[in-house]
Amino acid sequence: MEMPAIIDLEASGFGRGSYPIEVGIALADGSVHALLIKPADGWDHWDEKAEAIHGISRDYLQEHGKTPREVAIFLNDLCSGLTLYSDAWSFDSSWLGRLFDEAEIIQRFKLDTLTRLLSEDDMSVWSDTKDAMVKQLGLEMHRAANDVMLLRETYKKIKNV
Repeated sequence: MEMPAIIDLEASGFGRGSYPIEVGIALADGSVHALLIKPADGWDHWDEKAEAIHGISRDYLQEHGKTPREVAIFLNDLCSGLTLYSDAWSFDSSWLGRLFDEAEIIQRFKLDTLTRLLSEDDMSVWSDTKDAMVKQLGLEMHRAANDVMLLRETYKKIKNV
């Protein structure tokens, strides 16, 4: 069984007007990629509660982030033709759509829900296994690279990959 490619996005908030600020990808080959996204003009929504969760300030994004276009090009180059799996499909698909709309680029990969790859038995142990992996790996959560590594390791543990 091959490992799926996994994606996770962090965002400026959770409601209307929120936009992606970081994307992480864990590919089947074991590589992990993460990019910060500089807010585009008009991307004004900012939720202090979201910042408290991911720890990324708007000023930090302005200084260290790449433009939505640069990120969209990178993602297409890295993931063209692949299906990427998300544990928060409804949020991530919306934020990814916003990124590619802003970049005016066609997304060249698919996004699907991670649950499509899991059986009922897998789903019944997912949360507890994920919690155990957080402790085992000692990763700081709610940063995209760490989150995709956690999802990958949880998937591997459940599927015995």
